[in-house]
Amino acid sequence: MYDLIFWGSVFAVMVVAELASFQLISIWFAVGALVTFIMALCGAELGIQMLVFTVVSIVLLLFTRPLLKKFAVKKIQPTNMELDVGKTAVVIEEINNKMDTGRAKLNGVDWKAVSADNSIIPEGSIVKIDTIRGTKLYVTLYEEKITIK
Repeated sequence: MYDLIFWGSVFAVMVVAELASFQLISIWFAVGALVTFIMALCGAELGIQMLVFTVVSIVLLLFTRPLLKKFAVKKIQPTNMELDVGKTAVVIEEINNKMDTGRAKLNGVDWKAVSADNSIIPEGSIVKIDTIRGTKLYVTLYEEKITIK
């Protein structure tokens, strides 16, 4: 009787763990627990139950998980950061790495800006986004500030 409760509990915990993670690991132990639960219903001894659980879980894990992962769709969704690389921004505060100054506006958002090539970039210039690290844009001059006289 206690073995039925035990294997039923193991099954339930493994199903919940798989639903929480979707990593295709816990599900194989859930199947092993279900097969062992059925064996316990049929009156199998505890040693046989443990052996069946171990063998079924490991065999399923080793042979089916690699197959499922091979056929799983790997859709990579770009983040906003990746989408902004290559775009242009307007310098709203002179970029000078030595003075630790520089701000640029990208899509209406004010960012800390750093010159990728350590050049000084004047306010009003257009810069190209080379990369983004944390909250800093690493930029290069795209178009010099144009002054109208």
